[in-house]
Amino acid sequence: MSDFPDGFVDRADPVDDRGFYLPPRFVQHIDEGAIAAASAFDGEIGTSGRVLDLMSSWVSHLPRRAEHLTVLGMNRAELAADEMAHEAVRHDLNADPVLPFADAAFDACVCTVSVDYLADPVAVFAEVGRVLVPGGVFAATFSNRCFPTKAVRGWLASDDATRVGIVAEYFRRSGAFDTPAARDCGAPGAPLHAVWARTPTG
Repeated sequence: MSDFPDGFVDRADPVDDRGFYLPPRFVQHIDEGAIAAASAFDGEIGTSGRVLDLMSSWVSHLPRRAEHLTVLGMNRAELAADEMAHEAVRHDLNADPVLPFADAAFDACVCTVSVDYLADPVAVFAEVGRVLVPGGVFAATFSNRCFPTKAVRGWLASDDATRVGIVAEYFRRSGAFDTPAARDCGAPGAPLHAVWARTPTG
């Protein structure tokens, strides 16, 4: 993954995402087994302090409520329904990858089954690194499900092993993190992959 080919981040539906995400979707986008795996993984990496849930919806998959959880997503009604959230921010990362937060505002950031929709992923990952404290963790998890018209073309053309490499490359190219790690967190019939890294402490 040294170079992304031309058209890698193109999407079948290039229309402004605000229209697509305007109707609330109060559904689970992964099954119960993958939800449990995401929750267990998020607890393992440390999500008890100041946490940013990136590209969020009406449910945050943390194992317990964080000290302060900020959810950032596209639909106001969905974000308002998240019972774990202390703060909700509507922001379209594909229109503007700059996060509306101060430097070192969070201890951890999670992006659950949404990394495949990023049109400028390296810029977003760099922004996540900026808003994390030194040693803060960013974890992106993904399954085998997505909205195919909104996922980027390179993602749709890849298998899960290649997708792990793609997300790891986002971390590396951002220049904001130490070496990423990856793991298969899923169970039979409930695939879930995680790629995560921490910001440098030195």
